[in-house]
Amino acid sequence: MVGLCLVAGCGWNPPPEFELNLEGRPRKSVSAEQREAIAKMLQRLFGTPDRPQVPDGVGLDRSLVEMAAGPPGGDAQGNQRGLYRRHCVTCHGVTGDGAGPSAALLDPYPRDFRRGVFKYTSTKAGIKPLASDLRGTLTRGVAGTAMPSFAQLAPRELDALVEYVKYLSIRGQAEQYLFEQVVDDEARLPLDLGQVLDEGVLPAARSWEAPERNPELVIAPGPRPPVDTPEALAASIARGRDLYASKDAQCVRCHGPQGDGNGEEKELYDDWNKPKKGVTPEQTAELERLYKLPIQRLRPRDFRQGNFRGGVGPEGRHLYYRIYAGIKGTPMPGVGPSPGAPGVMTSEDIWHVVDFVRSLSRK
Repeated sequence: MVGLCLVAGCGWNPPPEFELNLEGRPRKSVSAEQREAIAKMLQRLFGTPDRPQVPDGVGLDRSLVEMAAGPPGGDAQGNQRGLYRRHCVTCHGVTGDGAGPSAALLDPYPRDFRRGVFKYTSTKAGIKPLASDLRGTLTRGVAGTAMPSFAQLAPRELDALVEYVKYLSIRGQAEQYLFEQVVDDEARLPLDLGQVLDEGVLPAARSWEAPERNPELVIAPGPRPPVDTPEALAASIARGRDLYASKDAQCVRCHGPQGDGNGEEKELYDDWNKPKKGVTPEQTAELERLYKLPIQRLRPRDFRQGNFRGGVGPEGRHLYYRIYAGIKGTPMPGVGPSPGAPGVMTSEDIWHVVDFVRSLSRK
């Protein structure tokens, strides 16, 4: 076999590894000892891409995580494994950093799962998505982007991908905690496993569990005003147009008076790109060198195209979510109530804006 490989020129590829999240940090600012301590702790807690582990107290389904992890393959019964590497890694990367081999060619960039921030959710501002939100993104895809629909996958395969995204997110948030402790606060080494679990891992895991357990963290749209006649729909659209243009709503600043995405705010960046923006072009170029992907500007949606990345949903329900809670990780604010904030629109107002936005679409 060895002789055959030598003749044929085949080689051995080492198993993939999770990369440390050094983005935004000059490499010299993190010592070799600090990197080793963080990497060892993460591997002890979360394993490797081929052999993932679920830390004690983290409520993930290990069998689903294992089903999504590792190299692509299947058994005699047709059960698939390695789903993440088969379907997702080209864009999202092995580590879930959104910087896979094809990421630099895409606009917008693929999602970086490590931050635990997801744009299209049915939960209130600052709250993690439901598993059903992630599953919805997988089955719908994200219109106008490179993210396709995976509705053809079996239900358990979808569940496995959702669970693995949550796993990568919890791991990424734990890694952020470790960098803050070890590098920023210069914590004494070696690290204490119990402390890392209690302060870094379990809070991240609980933030995912919270909306599943507490219905108050999930948006519950109020009754929809009747639009069952042309006159009622026209009245709702007219009211929505006034609300859209109001000072409190702030819609016009980004999306423009005509809803074409041509507002006065031109320099918009999401939370994944904002840290790359300097005061001058030279500063931006310097900051970009600390990241895998160059800075990418955010373009407000042109409603006339009918291209809504989070979907529309029955009666425009998904648009209601976007208006209510905003789009997390972006400058798009929410106008509905959230924990500690009363909101600037009522549920009925939001429905009127939904009708107005839908009326602008050509599709």
